[in-house]
Amino acid sequence: MLGYMNQEALDKTQQEKLVTFFSRSKNRLWTKGETSGNTLEVISIAEDCDADALLIKVKPNGPTCHTGSTSCFGEEATANRIKAFQFLAQLESVIHERKANPAEGSYTNFLFERGINKIAQKVGEEAVETVIDAVAGELGTMKGEAADLLYHLLVLLAATGLELKDVVAVLQERHKK
Repeated sequence: MLGYMNQEALDKTQQEKLVTFFSRSKNRLWTKGETSGNTLEVISIAEDCDADALLIKVKPNGPTCHTGSTSCFGEEATANRIKAFQFLAQLESVIHERKANPAEGSYTNFLFERGINKIAQKVGEEAVETVIDAVAGELGTMKGEAADLLYHLLVLLAATGLELKDVVAVLQERHKK
């Protein structure tokens, strides 16, 4: 988060090891978490090169933003998107592992055994089911169908020797145009 400090707020922060700001709207000192309990414990304080700004590293005790988010700058949504893409990469790795080392009872191996035509058919079925739910406004079930679609598409990519990164490279190239 970003906040304003005067010398009195900085002194109190250094003494109590809890971040205190000067609230210009309230015209008083304000210790983060004084009403919510979501304090910021000071780990370190550093000045920038001009000595006109401070970077205070903290241990947050609860959400930092009054909205309940980790950050006041929307980084939580970005972090969640990154985690989602990391999971897709992890899932793709599991699919490739199953292809290289079949596991008895694995649905993924069942698909590989049926061959590309059947896997492609399954991708088509899941795509149609996703579209039907989207048009009907059934977002709850659409999420499940879209998950099935992504999974089966990853299996199809693996079956054909392609990877998700190959598809992403095409999207990146198109984005440049």
